Amino acid sequence: MFESIDNIFKLCDILPHTHGFCSGPTVKMIRIRSIIIKSLLSFSAVGFLNFMLFVFIDDSTFVSEICDNAIDDDKDGLIDINDPDCICEIIQPKSLIPNPSFEDKNCCPSSRSQLNCASVWIQASEPTTDYLHTCGWMGWPEFPPPRPFPDGEGIVGFRDGRVGQNGSNPETSWKEYAGACLLSPLIAGKSYLFEFYIGFVNDLYSPPLNITFFGTTDCANLPFGVGNVRLGCPTNGPNWVRLGSKFEGGGGLNTWVKSSIMVRPDQNINAIAIGPDCPGVQSPVSIYYYFDNLVLADLASFQFQIAEISHPCSPSFLLEVPSQPGLSYKWYKNGIALSGESGSKLKKTHGEGEYQVRTINEEGSCKMTKIYSFKKPVIQKSDQKIICKDDTYKFGNRILTKSGSYQYTFKSKDNCDSIVHLDLKVLGVLEDSLSVKIFEGDSFRLGKNRYKTKGNHIVHLESSIGCDSIVLLTLDYYNVLFPNIFSPNGDGINDDFFIYGDDGLLDNVNVSIYDRWGIQLFRGTSWDGKYKGNDVSPGVFTFTANIKLSDGAQKLFSGSVTLIR
Repeated sequence: MFESIDNIFKLCDILPHTHGFCSGPTVKMIRIRSIIIKSLLSFSAVGFLNFMLFVFIDDSTFVSEICDNAIDDDKDGLIDINDPDCICEIIQPKSLIPNPSFEDKNCCPSSRSQLNCASVWIQASEPTTDYLHTCGWMGWPEFPPPRPFPDGEGIVGFRDGRVGQNGSNPETSWKEYAGACLLSPLIAGKSYLFEFYIGFVNDLYSPPLNITFFGTTDCANLPFGVGNVRLGCPTNGPNWVRLGSKFEGGGGLNTWVKSSIMVRPDQNINAIAIGPDCPGVQSPVSIYYYFDNLVLADLASFQFQIAEISHPCSPSFLLEVPSQPGLSYKWYKNGIALSGESGSKLKKTHGEGEYQVRTINEEGSCKMTKIYSFKKPVIQKSDQKIICKDDTYKFGNRILTKSGSYQYTFKSKDNCDSIVHLDLKVLGVLEDSLSVKIFEGDSFRLGKNRYKTKGNHIVHLESSIGCDSIVLLTLDYYNVLFPNIFSPNGDGINDDFFIYGDDGLLDNVNVSIYDRWGIQLFRGTSWDGKYKGNDVSPGVFTFTANIKLSDGAQKLFSGSVTLIR
């Protein structure tokens, strides 16, 4: 008998700490009782001492964690659901879209248009989407993907129109879509939710878009528009329907935005395509976006996610989950139970943190929602104002009369903190001066005109700003230099490629280097001409450089550099 019990203990000793059975009070009790009985059966002094030791053992040996009282019951430093004793199944929808985060792959992409490397995904349109994966090709130099990716190491990039060099030959009907056959069909009349992430390059290359979801009854309709690059969206051809869309904007520089589309099809849908909306978009540059983690499931699968009541900055802000009969609820913040919060909706706010809800049904089975991270948003804005001499400008609770930089925290319409940084310029009645720096190729607006030529400009400001002034505008360029050649041959002269600037001008520089096939060779501040520790052969390489200056200005550059040895 004791040999069998000892085998159980040996098994528990090699299992992970998170195994609930081995860390629970039942096995603890069996282990102690076994030792006590063995000691009683032994007439040796050692056996007697073992017996006395466990007679006086601390009561905490028999205690298991109680999962909803905000107390560390078993004294292991872990409270409530942070303790392995309180493991509970996480409620999460299972996507009907196969390989939803593009992690399963048949190959590592080496260039553009290789969606075939992502398992089960299909180039839905004649214009082709791009597959990016950290094991290989990482995108176009002019469209650096936002990092890190929302889920895993693979994403897909797509265009909404393209243009030639210098804005020539715009093709607004050039639209790229990715498609897939569903694991099971969407049923007509049933509600579904489609959740996904959209990646924005910057405001120029990724303006706001209406991301659109299409469906068809038969997987044989993938791809659509074969041989017709100007067909545009799927519904310009037969057998496709528009399932829904969502307008997303304000992505900003290298950011991901989580979005969703509610779907209720009129017919059974077996295959889908996702990409831009049908109308053409006029743009001087090619427009490009990314998407990742495409989760499509029936609405009920999403129901036990924590949802917001009111805006996060509102005094009435609360959290809730759907209320269902036969369930008991318990709310947790940072893994610790919240006292008195045992309903489907919070009674009051409990501040910033990570929230979860545990549900237990009538059979005693528990499930846990995914973590909802709550952080009250803060809005940052910059503004410039010009006023006349002897005039005043009201800024929050202050009356300003002098030129300078000011900051004030306002409340937005949703009661969020809105921090405004104001640059105020007070102009003299007759004459004043203004010194401004810009990047070469950019322009500065003063009055009704824009100025981009380096040097002095006499500007007559009319009464549209409240006074007539003559301003001497001194325009200068930021002194930033991009070398077009370097020679990493170890002679100590021009061995590295990096961006130059005046002392103290460059606050942050992030450079990416690509070869002629678009493979990223380097990301950092200074390139020594190597890739994975090996010298790169001489040639011409493209680069992108995201530069932030000490005065807060920021700009994305691209160009080429020649490597010689």
